[in-house]
Amino acid sequence: MRWQSMLLAAATAFSGLVAGMPILDPEGFTPYARGLEELTLFSPGCSIPDFWRFITRLSHNAEIYFQGQNKFNTYSIRWSNVGTPKVNITILPATENDVVEIVRLANGCNIPFLAYNSAHGSITTLKNMSWGILINLRKLSGVTIHAANETATILGGTNSKYMIQQLWDAGYQAVTGTCECVNYMGPALGGGHGWLQGHYGLIADQFRSLNVVLANGTKITVGPDHELFWAMNGAGHNFGIVTSANIKIYPKIHTTYAIEILTFTGDKAKDLYEAAITTFANQPVEVIQWSYWMNIPQLDPTGPIIEFYIIQEGVTAVDSQWTAAFYALNPIAANPQTGSYLDLSTWLSINMDGPPCQKTGMANPRFPLYLESFNATAMEEVYEAFKAGTNSSGPFYNSLFMFEGYSMQGVQAKNASNAAFAWRNDNLLVAPLIQYQPGNPALDEAAKQFGNELRQILHRGSGRTEMHTYVNYAYGDETPEEWYGHESWRLTKLRQLKTKYDPNNRFSFYGPVN
Repeated sequence: MRWQSMLLAAATAFSGLVAGMPILDPEGFTPYARGLEELTLFSPGCSIPDFWRFITRLSHNAEIYFQGQNKFNTYSIRWSNVGTPKVNITILPATENDVVEIVRLANGCNIPFLAYNSAHGSITTLKNMSWGILINLRKLSGVTIHAANETATILGGTNSKYMIQQLWDAGYQAVTGTCECVNYMGPALGGGHGWLQGHYGLIADQFRSLNVVLANGTKITVGPDHELFWAMNGAGHNFGIVTSANIKIYPKIHTTYAIEILTFTGDKAKDLYEAAITTFANQPVEVIQWSYWMNIPQLDPTGPIIEFYIIQEGVTAVDSQWTAAFYALNPIAANPQTGSYLDLSTWLSINMDGPPCQKTGMANPRFPLYLESFNATAMEEVYEAFKAGTNSSGPFYNSLFMFEGYSMQGVQAKNASNAAFAWRNDNLLVAPLIQYQPGNPALDEAAKQFGNELRQILHRGSGRTEMHTYVNYAYGDETPEEWYGHESWRLTKLRQLKTKYDPNNRFSFYGPVN
């Protein structure tokens, strides 16, 4: 075979460089040769010796895996397995410069590439990557606190839970995503919602500067005076790989939090959300409302239950002004708890051990929608549709409906024209998550139709003609306007920047602006 002779030539030519090479998996050398052979078939302008020269330029702690190796699957698996990308090689850079070298190789050999953080994005535009290099950023992890000016440097692959704990132990907090297993940077590039956004704004609003590897393989620092800074706040997936960020951090305000977890049967849907409309008409910065719909037959065998969460910071029990209207509806269960900021993800079952953090091989597409407020009649209608579509005899029984009601003061205090994120006046983020066993195209289509049916019910109930969606939860059939804003100047500006900084659309797999 050709790869055997090329391997012999490459090994002879570079035998003296092995000590300085990245970590190669001990399963054996043959998968590397086969993987490199496969890449050269797709990119005939590059030979196996060319790839070996590239490998020797990576730092010693970088890791490289090819198809057929166990760790290839470990580091390339995604949380949702519908519309997934296909890759031939997975590289774990250990330094920011490693990312530069990988992008330069990919450009020189005309190989597609895609950066991963925690791989929780379920957008189906990723399927447009049919081969290439996966850049898994998990080894680029670290938090450096600069107490003098209340900032921190966060490496591009840093996990949210790790970051939160590091800051907390030092007496600080920052706006991060809510789910512990998601990395910091992924949500930030799409704007990013978090528990503290009512105080300080979105995750991306905390950026002071970013180190970004551009499509041409150069690494630049993007600060507030750089024209890309605007784009990185809400559409950053389109413009580069962030290898580190300098962000604002804040001294801890409250160490005590309380929650009320109230469980209802579905016949209370309309009354429940009418109560939410009234109760949270002027939602204060220290209060968050949240709810899930899901099937728990031990609580209600006839349909999905509604779990309603009311979170309040700085107290040991949620004030009755936020709970009285809901207790009046006679929940089937009530579970008040007291803890700290560190308990929030566990209370909402989005901690490291929670179901949303497990990569079980399922398809998990989401169909997000922003709303200004609930429409109780539409909530009743969409509940019945969700109940019908998730019955115990169907494939979508384990699906979930999410309703996220963060406080918005800090988000809305920012000038909307100063960032690519377009939806600062929307108070609610909702999304059905349709879970099912992947591998059946007909079922993929049925899930798509079901998710969009649920979304359309709430969209009609909003009275809007234009749909607002969250790119970080996107399914992939939304329009760029629905991700990045319907004001024409927004996409015009994004596309002008795209033409300037990524004319060959190297960053085109996640929510592309074009």
